[in-house]
Amino acid sequence: MKILITGKNGQLGHELAAAFSPKHEVIALDRSELDLSQPDHIIKNVRAIKPDLILNAAAYTAVDLAEKEAELAVAINGIAPGVLAEEANRLDVPIIHYSTDYVFDGAATAPYQETDAVAPLGIYGKSKLAGEIAVASTAKRYLIMRVSWLYGNRRQNFMLTMLRLMRERENLSVVSDQFGSPTWVRLVANTTERALNLSSNKPTLKIEDGLYHVAAIGVTSWHGFASAILANTNDAGRRVQNIRAIASSEYPTPAKRPAYSVLNCGKIEAALNCKMPTWNAQLLECIAER
Repeated sequence: MKILITGKNGQLGHELAAAFSPKHEVIALDRSELDLSQPDHIIKNVRAIKPDLILNAAAYTAVDLAEKEAELAVAINGIAPGVLAEEANRLDVPIIHYSTDYVFDGAATAPYQETDAVAPLGIYGKSKLAGEIAVASTAKRYLIMRVSWLYGNRRQNFMLTMLRLMRERENLSVVSDQFGSPTWVRLVANTTERALNLSSNKPTLKIEDGLYHVAAIGVTSWHGFASAILANTNDAGRRVQNIRAIASSEYPTPAKRPAYSVLNCGKIEAALNCKMPTWNAQLLECIAER
């Protein structure tokens, strides 16, 4: 099985490559090898590789910078997924595309379901929503997985940033009025594997085509997540003893974040006959692996 994975240098792309490479031929490409801002470059590379499956883990993820680089964010997050979907159709292969909880405005008080109305607050969320629409309206065989607050032991993410800052600073403040579900990238990679049948020469989807939420269970704030990281790690060089909770208004950013972006994962749980783990349990597993 030849699997094309975009976003090799991202934390999700890296985790997917690690999950599939032991049993399959994985061709993981970074930005220099596959420029998703250039449709012609996408077409040329996909047709040269002729993959049996496409996993699109690449994305423009600089949420604040996207407000200034809207054209680039839309090209990578909104247009490229549709081009990849067209190429998947031409090859008659499935495509799995990864989206984000930031397609919601955060006004909800209960976990978002796939059928809930979307209303992204910034360019990043809008560009990711455009990518969802492009894949859903183009691909013949596809899954779109919306994920939430990803972290892991490699690349760049909130957990690794917190661990670094805990060594560099004596005082640390984190916003406490934005709520979500921290999700280990390993969970997304494992769920992707479970959703695929790769035992034959032609990969198939085990579940119905469509949109699914994939995230850990439970709710916390960024402050709660940071405090859990602090409480469950032992670092001899750590200087921070506790973390101050602050309001988002004390830490203004160019792009507004949803105040609540928890995802309801009941649909994927029913489709795969599984139960998503809690974010607390996942964090402990991730830290233990360090």
